[in-house]
Amino acid sequence: MIRTQTTERFMKMVKQLLGVVAIALVPSMVSAQASDAALTALRNNWKGMVVNITKAAEEVAEKDYGFKPVATVRSFGEVVAHVAGTQDMICAGVLGEKPPAEDAIEKVAKTKAAIVAALKASTAHCEKAYAIASTTLQTPMDLFGEKNTRAGALTLNAVHDGEHYGNIVTYMRMKGMIPPSSQPAKK
Repeated sequence: MIRTQTTERFMKMVKQLLGVVAIALVPSMVSAQASDAALTALRNNWKGMVVNITKAAEEVAEKDYGFKPVATVRSFGEVVAHVAGTQDMICAGVLGEKPPAEDAIEKVAKTKAAIVAALKASTAHCEKAYAIASTTLQTPMDLFGEKNTRAGALTLNAVHDGEHYGNIVTYMRMKGMIPPSSQPAKK
């Protein structure tokens, strides 16, 4: 094959064009991969926390659901019901549903069975929210009357669960119990 100057210029232009296209595509591919990785990490952090909360809710005896370290804080049962209600509210918003009131579950679920069932139902609801496409993480939404994004809401939910798991750990320790995250691994 005989290369002419025109062919060589054309090949050079094609290579440059492919280089420009590659440069243009790489950030979106990296961005998509980073978004997928971020959502996976966020989901895993939330899931680890909610698993511990659920185990604690199941392990604490019904008689201790009314335990309060001091009169000015929520009882153990109220903390778990609050987690369930907040999860339900935040995840409904992420999914584009009308969010229930944050304290809706806390107001009606008064027994261990009702609270654990509500926690499991809100967790199932949130599993759908944490399964959204990572490309929609920056979708705007309102949360607590302020502008936020789906990523911000899911992050807040995970952090909120972690905050209250800290309360749950303290309550369990005060009752002489070992919280799930400190229990020896089952073999």
